[in-house]
Amino acid sequence: MSITPKLTAILLLFLGFANFTTAQEKVGASWQVLFDGTSLDQWDTYLGAQFKPGVTSENLKEQPIPGVNNDFPGVFTMVKVEGEKVLRISGEFWGGISTKTEFENYHLRLQFKWGQKKWYPKEKETDRRDSGLLYHGVGEHGAGDGFWLRSQEFQIQEGDTGDYWGVAGAMCDIRASKIDSETYQYDKDGPLLSFGEQMEIGRHCKKYPDAEKPSGEWNTIDLYCFRGTSIHVVNGVVTMILENSRMLEDGKERPLHKGKIQLQSEAAEVYYKNIAIQPIDALPDF
Repeated sequence: MSITPKLTAILLLFLGFANFTTAQEKVGASWQVLFDGTSLDQWDTYLGAQFKPGVTSENLKEQPIPGVNNDFPGVFTMVKVEGEKVLRISGEFWGGISTKTEFENYHLRLQFKWGQKKWYPKEKETDRRDSGLLYHGVGEHGAGDGFWLRSQEFQIQEGDTGDYWGVAGAMCDIRASKIDSETYQYDKDGPLLSFGEQMEIGRHCKKYPDAEKPSGEWNTIDLYCFRGTSIHVVNGVVTMILENSRMLEDGKERPLHKGKIQLQSEAAEVYYKNIAIQPIDALPDF
């Protein structure tokens, strides 16, 4: 049979999975392991003010801020789960753990699964567990709502994994269709729309389709970034393609093609493992 571009991409993705199983095993020469279960030396932590009863978004700035590399509550720790060392993010404080290095033109892979604990103000049974993979992170810690770097967000939240959020002035273009009065959803055949805080349609676009596994199971996330385009992949399924990554800075739009990688702590316990990155010189043909 003939090998089509789509089949080639599928084969390459399969070979990538075969070549990268756990961080403790040998990965391909092009992969750089960012977390191997032995240390967090390649990462910085940032904790913002703590949400607790009586603290709202209005008076949050009046609360003490632990800041950079002052993780006294132990929000970011290495623990053993199912016999292997993983990164635990407790969610007790909102903030993030970010790479010390900036990256550009890459394929990032990681695995995550939800823990049990949830914290105020998202501790109710109906509240979805929330985290997030932020990429192209630049600027000051806490620029995003007091907790995160300016960045593009690959949402990791129960039922919404693969969504897009623009953080602290980040913007992009996505093919999307309006599915209700306020919500836009990725549509590969839809019009190309601009998302960002200053845009009329806002900074959030829902993924399509839903490919997340049930809570408690490990999910594999693949993020491809090349020049101004990124692709969100959840468990082997493309959930969104984003174009023209940029940011609003000093009233002007500027390219946002590289930066740090940050994992969010946002009121829910979550585990991450097998975090690795490799350079690419083109996007796969999905």
